[in-house]
Amino acid sequence: MTQNCRSCQFTSFTESLPPLLDSINAAEIFSQQTQILLKPNLVNTSSPPITLPVEAMRVLVEYIRRCSKASLIIAEGTGEPHINTFDVFTALRYDELAVEYDLKLLDLNEAENIKLSDKRCKVFPEMYLPKIAFDSFIVSFPVLKAHSLADVTLAMKNMMGFPSHHHYQSGGYWRKAAFHASMHRSIFELNCYRKPDLSIIDASIGMAEYHLGGPTCNPPVGKLVAGLDPVAVDAVGAELLGFAWQNVEHIRLANGVLGCAEALSGS
Repeated sequence: MTQNCRSCQFTSFTESLPPLLDSINAAEIFSQQTQILLKPNLVNTSSPPITLPVEAMRVLVEYIRRCSKASLIIAEGTGEPHINTFDVFTALRYDELAVEYDLKLLDLNEAENIKLSDKRCKVFPEMYLPKIAFDSFIVSFPVLKAHSLADVTLAMKNMMGFPSHHHYQSGGYWRKAAFHASMHRSIFELNCYRKPDLSIIDASIGMAEYHLGGPTCNPPVGKLVAGLDPVAVDAVGAELLGFAWQNVEHIRLANGVLGCAEALSGS
């Protein structure tokens, strides 16, 4: 694998994540930033591995603080009905982390939006996204999970937290239901507007069949994946779940446009 995508065996976040980040030159990259937005996968209030363990985020924050003076924001925008993003932060102890490390927590559903347009996009030729997404270096930090509509939910799918439910509920039960009808194309187009700058997948355990519950991977996958190319990172993640990346439509659409999965063939 190239510097744009590396993986390692998982022992613990403390032992495994910093060397993995070093292998993609993350310290130098972080040192050049003034504002870094950290986007964990906090889909709801469920415990890990459905959501990202707060300990994983703690290790990432400590790593960045050692090499960068950038301001740090932890941001999420849940689409879950009947709860808001700060309920999720509190349930999963991200509020405690924010106090301990003087971090800002941001509900992306309530952030200031800007209107964008892209003629390449068929489902969303126009899109509203938070302005802060374009003022920040974005780290997408999902958990390795299969998904009922997207096959897998990884670094690119994790960007679904950015669009606000105020624009994308569309009458469905889930508050971002506008993305569901053409899920793969929607993920691709969202990332055409804004893809992550650096991606990390917590593949220490893995959700084998469904992103909100069901069996975990047995045995646990026992990996972490990181890189600067979200397409390459997602291709590796898909294969860890047993999916050929070529058969995951949103990764196939993104290949050669938003990054390169081809380089992973045979790696």
